[in-house]
Amino acid sequence: MKIICVGRNYVKHIKELNNEFPKQPIIFTKPDTSILLNNKDFYFPDFSSNVQFEVELLIKISKEGKKIPVSFANRYYNKVGIGIDFTARDIQTNAKNKGLPWTLAKGFNHSAPISEFLSIEKFKDIQNINFSLKKNNKVVQKTNSNKMIYKVDFLINYISNFIHLKTGDITFTGTPEGVGEIKKGDNLKAYIEDEKLLDFNIK
Repeated sequence: MKIICVGRNYVKHIKELNNEFPKQPIIFTKPDTSILLNNKDFYFPDFSSNVQFEVELLIKISKEGKKIPVSFANRYYNKVGIGIDFTARDIQTNAKNKGLPWTLAKGFNHSAPISEFLSIEKFKDIQNINFSLKKNNKVVQKTNSNKMIYKVDFLINYISNFIHLKTGDITFTGTPEGVGEIKKGDNLKAYIEDEKLLDFNIK
């Protein structure tokens, strides 16, 4: 199982970080050791002073495939979830300034809290799903999947042209605006529509 992530997939998030608008999807990966399940506490790492939350809609791959046509892409996933792409922003900024990869900033241990997954059948349209994040019971990120720059079926097509997708793989589809720092003692709750799927503390 692998985690494939999409960067800069919401316009307002690109603007808030003063990043360039991508001409094609930005793809990176997280190792399986980044996964944090069952609403376990997240322990602030000692190698960073600026870890930020990025809430994202997740897609779980249900069928093996490569070079998947856009028109058939919806046959290759059957569940959605919600997750946090924790980012050591200080390490990422330093790497970007030097033209180096983001791996350590994005792929550190437990940097990907993941919810349980919901059947896609619960939703009429994968591109019309509301999701949000609360920090200490205040909404900090909220959007609808219809605001993605690159839509889910296109992403499945694009990624599968480079990476062989296998059953159980998870795709993080990008974060909206509102990213921010976490501190010890914070609580994060993440929702798809009105259903709370993540609820954990920062230690």
